[in-house]
Amino acid sequence: MLSFVDSVILMAALLLLTGVLTTKFSNRFGMPALVLFIALGMLLSRYIYYDDAEITQLVGIFALIVILFQGGMQTDFKEIKPVLGPALSLATLGVLITTVVVGIGASYILDIPLERGLLIGAIVGSTDAAAVFSVLRGHNIKQKLTSTLEAESGSNDPMAVFLTVSLIEWIQTPDTSIFGMILSFFMQMGLGLIVGILIGYLAVYVINRINFDSSGLYPVMALGFAIMTYGVAALLHSSGLLAVYVIALVLGNSDLTYRRTILAFNQGFAWMMQIAMFILLGLLVFPSQLSGISWQGLLLSLFLIFVARPIGVFLSLLFTKFAFREKILIAWAGLRGAVPIVLATYPLIAGIEGGQMYFNVVFFVVFTSAIIQGTTISPLAVKLKLCEKDQAEGPSLQELIALGKTNSEINHVRVLPNMPVIGQEIQNLNLPDDILFTAIIRGDKIITPKGNTVIEQGDTLYVMSPKTKRSQMKSILGIGIKSNSGTPK
Repeated sequence: MLSFVDSVILMAALLLLTGVLTTKFSNRFGMPALVLFIALGMLLSRYIYYDDAEITQLVGIFALIVILFQGGMQTDFKEIKPVLGPALSLATLGVLITTVVVGIGASYILDIPLERGLLIGAIVGSTDAAAVFSVLRGHNIKQKLTSTLEAESGSNDPMAVFLTVSLIEWIQTPDTSIFGMILSFFMQMGLGLIVGILIGYLAVYVINRINFDSSGLYPVMALGFAIMTYGVAALLHSSGLLAVYVIALVLGNSDLTYRRTILAFNQGFAWMMQIAMFILLGLLVFPSQLSGISWQGLLLSLFLIFVARPIGVFLSLLFTKFAFREKILIAWAGLRGAVPIVLATYPLIAGIEGGQMYFNVVFFVVFTSAIIQGTTISPLAVKLKLCEKDQAEGPSLQELIALGKTNSEINHVRVLPNMPVIGQEIQNLNLPDDILFTAIIRGDKIITPKGNTVIEQGDTLYVMSPKTKRSQMKSILGIGIKSNSGTPK
């Protein structure tokens, strides 16, 4: 017989393996993997009793840190900059409008006071970064729309957290000052932004100047900075989640040592945290309690998808240049996921009457959003003619590989159409003696660089140079465009 500890370890291993394998089937059928994770958790709830909201909240916040950090590092600021205004409008005004509309609907559908309906609206008011990132990436939806949705989902969590906490405080202390809450919101957002930027630049400086013997330590250090950012922001009573997203943007858009390794590690870790989060949701949902509010939960979820989210999107984008069909797709792509799960634990921990009902309602919202919206975003984009042709891969990520404790590194650079080295022989580039071409990838072939080797568009160059001459190397090759921040394939 296995001991309790051994049994838990074996169960965790089986859950992790099952969760990873289910992603294969979810991708094949076009269904977000979170649906399968929730179903797996519900199946396990028949054999495992679990009702600890505090552990769920702890795991959830840690998961959000990892997920936001991963998403932010993959976001190219140059791509989101043109749509930053609309995205922030969606992340603030859009969440507020959605909260109010859902709150009014919830008060009627669930027959509860308006302030408690608004609390439910705040809990489900924000879109989920993990769900949006996983659904949009891999589809050729127009870059403008993809960037808007990713920026919105990465930055709207603080608004939802603020509204949830404020409404709980308002319910428990009705004489709470509305003006004070508004002032607190701007202070939290401002401080969170500053903390994220400052620690972000500190992290870039430290990571680029420290030499580890093992490349595996760089992603651990980067994640450590992200977690520290959340902790410092929380200590200053500011928005920790916003600070995490900002530090991720800073790191992801900087010339960062071991950037590929950090991204690959974060991607795997983010998947693991998503698996844990949605399995916990399934475990916390008791099927016997769902039957009592099943039709109300489904009705409220449909109300959010077809009424509240579209109203929030169209009003918050009222003075933007988005076309009507683009707004339709943005409204439809408002996926709910890990954030509502975490926020649903707040009323439970605060002892708000009906806290378990809120959690059950969140289950219906997340589950139906994943099934209805997650599986139809791509077909709807095609129907609305909002897809682009297969995009050519941009400049590849610069992988800076530290060679032990030396000051040398290998740069991995993709040759783009606008680079002046195209058509030139290597011997004519006037390279310093300590900057060397080590390999060239051309199509499916590996070419050994020689003096008369001609550089062609689309080549991937591996160039070894001292770290101190990184800028000189980039200048010689004509690298003036920031690399895409997508995960390398």
